[in-house]
Amino acid sequence: MMAVSGREGGRRDVANAEGTARDGTAPRGPSSGLLAAHALLWAITATLAVRQAAAVLDKPPGRRLTDLETWTGPGGVLHVTGSLYGHGSTFTGTPFAGLVLKPLARSAEEALGVTWTLGTLLLVAAVGVIAARALPGRLPVPAAPVAISLLMVSLPVRNSFHLGQTSVIPVLLVLLGCFVARGERFAGLLVGLGAALQPAVLLFAPLLWLTGRRRAAVTSVAAFAGCSALAWAVLPADSTTYWVHHLAGIGLGESASGLANQSLHGALLRFGLHGAWGSALAGVLAAAVVGTGLRRAVRYAWDGQLLLAVAVTGCVAVAVSPTAWQYQLMWILLALAGRVGRRARDRYVWPVVVVLVMTLPGTVLLPNMAVLAPVRDNVPLLAALAAACAVPFLSRTSPYFDRPVPTDHAQPVPSRLRRVPLAAPVWRRVAGRPNLVLELLVIRVGYSAYSWIRLAAAADPATAEAHGREVHGLERALHIDMEHWANHAVVHAGWLRNFFDFYYETFHFAFPLAILAVLFWRSPADYRWARASLSFATVLALAGFWFFPLAPPRLMPGLGFIDTVHGPQDLAHPSYGAMTAVTNQYAAMPSLHFGWSLWCGVTVVVLAPKLWMKLIALLDPLFTLSAIIATGNHWVLDAVGGATVVAAGFALTHLLAGPRALVPGLARAGALGGPGLGAVLPPDPFPAKPPRPTRDSHSPHDGAHGTEGQDRPGRPAAPPR
Repeated sequence: MMAVSGREGGRRDVANAEGTARDGTAPRGPSSGLLAAHALLWAITATLAVRQAAAVLDKPPGRRLTDLETWTGPGGVLHVTGSLYGHGSTFTGTPFAGLVLKPLARSAEEALGVTWTLGTLLLVAAVGVIAARALPGRLPVPAAPVAISLLMVSLPVRNSFHLGQTSVIPVLLVLLGCFVARGERFAGLLVGLGAALQPAVLLFAPLLWLTGRRRAAVTSVAAFAGCSALAWAVLPADSTTYWVHHLAGIGLGESASGLANQSLHGALLRFGLHGAWGSALAGVLAAAVVGTGLRRAVRYAWDGQLLLAVAVTGCVAVAVSPTAWQYQLMWILLALAGRVGRRARDRYVWPVVVVLVMTLPGTVLLPNMAVLAPVRDNVPLLAALAAACAVPFLSRTSPYFDRPVPTDHAQPVPSRLRRVPLAAPVWRRVAGRPNLVLELLVIRVGYSAYSWIRLAAAADPATAEAHGREVHGLERALHIDMEHWANHAVVHAGWLRNFFDFYYETFHFAFPLAILAVLFWRSPADYRWARASLSFATVLALAGFWFFPLAPPRLMPGLGFIDTVHGPQDLAHPSYGAMTAVTNQYAAMPSLHFGWSLWCGVTVVVLAPKLWMKLIALLDPLFTLSAIIATGNHWVLDAVGGATVVAAGFALTHLLAGPRALVPGLARAGALGGPGLGAVLPPDPFPAKPPRPTRDSHSPHDGAHGTEGQDRPGRPAAPPR
């Protein structure tokens, strides 16, 4: 966007990255492996597109494209005479949008859904292709299919597909005006049309002006004013309603205080700031965001990062709009164009955060805790504010933009097996400590996926009880059916019952998280080994829950077990209260209560330097085994299953990453092909005194560069305006 020199420089850099080798010679033809990777990525993109279209078109007419149906259906506000914003109307677009959509009301109703869905697919694909071509620098993968795939799975695009919204059109118009249109007047016309459909897009006019494209800026404002005036002449009453009584749509459609409104105005309303004081505070905050965001966007535009400048401006528009519904948040996803982090291991944090925020609801990203509710309810808004005002995107003149500080990889000791570890670079263990934000996000999202799959694996009581009788019969044949005796013995010993009930409910999550936290801080290489083993064991356990639903002893009718933890259950009506809504009652085989406790014991026994530490660690699986049997929550064979998946988890980690122990003083080649220099033998995780930390970076520039605006030696500064 922006100054001609910056735009041409950005395009030239992209062309050079694609068409010239690093040594200046002509590039070789693509290898067969690269062609296969391209074909696979495009196949994934096509599959996602077909799946998205099928998900919409498979629904009955009354449940698909619901917003479009209320606009253009037989009784829609665009089909009959009367106000667009009358009583009961859900139309929230501008009067000009209503004027443009009115011809659709005369289209065939049966064909409209198919045409609209396929047209939206093409619009999303166009946005992805333009964004991919606007990315600066060298990319490790083909950008176009990745960009389109991310758009397809994002919440804004999925929401637009299912509702039949038009939010993709303003984004596409802005991208066309900034990157495709020839001539400033035509570019300004496209941006002005986008603003007429979504008023917050008018913020791109000052961006055009401040980056030297003043004719485009003036044209965009004139186009917006002309379209709005045309709508006012044709629909005067609706224009008065929209621009006077409901300024820019405030109060139309859903409640502005609802969670769907991810703007500063909506967040303040949710915090209870209503009336004049709330409006004044919203205005002050909006002015601060506009000033900061536009200044950053102008800087990135002159730096040659044109797409990032557009994305930052779009995030400003999301934050300061009176209402920013979910289908209008696509600008946040475009902020993936920015690069953050001087180290290679930190480079993926921002992309992962954006992708997770744009594809998963806040309840998946953060636990359901009252103290986290303000963050969980406003995750997209916080991401937009971060991109607009806070995230330190690297300048293209930074020495770390194309060459981040490489990561040292630790080398495990040789294995007794010839092909261990397998030749998979992704499994190489990093010598330094991983990024904490990324680790917390991965753990939280992984646990959310585990909980969802565990709940989805629920089966009917008859099947689970049949499996329970099979397990009970096998235990009787093996003479290990001690559950009934242990359960009734504990019931008659009140203090022991209270202890096992408390232990069962308390330490299942506390101990694994505590051990991971200690390893993360004191022994990063061992942290990765332990985390991978626990993750593999958990995934294998999910397969057991899915394929072998099993009723625990406490839910087996006729066997006389007493549920000491949850109280008596009505087995004739097996709903089991509110617990059934939050957990799968038949996920008993294997027992992850015992499996995770066994993982804790094995990890501490392997890593702890003192004998007394090892002995204390073994108490956890012993107490857990006693608790799950005495409380009637598991069979003995469930514990055997838990031990099996834990053993398999350690074995898979060994197969993929090699032995736990590392070769002292050696490191694999870094990302740039040079030898690693950091000490890679992990320190004792439980020493009397912590060892002196070693730097994982040996770059002479570390700490001196990497923030926005710093110049890279040997490269020209930003072009003058």
